[in-house]
Amino acid sequence: MAKSCPCGLPAPYPDCCGALHRGERAAATAELLMRSRFSAFALLDEAYLLRSWHPRTRPAGVDFDTDMRWTRLEILGGTGGGLFHQEGTVEFNAHYRYEGRDEILHENSRFERVDGAWVYLAPIGA
Repeated sequence: MAKSCPCGLPAPYPDCCGALHRGERAAATAELLMRSRFSAFALLDEAYLLRSWHPRTRPAGVDFDTDMRWTRLEILGGTGGGLFHQEGTVEFNAHYRYEGRDEILHENSRFERVDGAWVYLAPIGA
């Protein structure tokens, strides 16, 4: 059986975020894009992270901390971000393990569509 997806949905990685990472399909909602980006951080997939970042806020590269292990994503809520929206937000807790301690990154992120595809813009307030 295939390994479950790091994003937390009950599907194997190749059929879930893996299909987005490979470019076989696009995220239908802002939340699905958020989940795929969490999986990309967990798997150190810099190319996908940069492709799914808004051109206005995209960095030149992603500075991964290889001592940080992303363990679980918890979606807390959101606004917009659906099939018929042009923008949306997703509030989440990203759980990780660093130097033997369990930690949580809390963020409320903004997403927009660019050329029809959802992309990550920035945290609210940034």
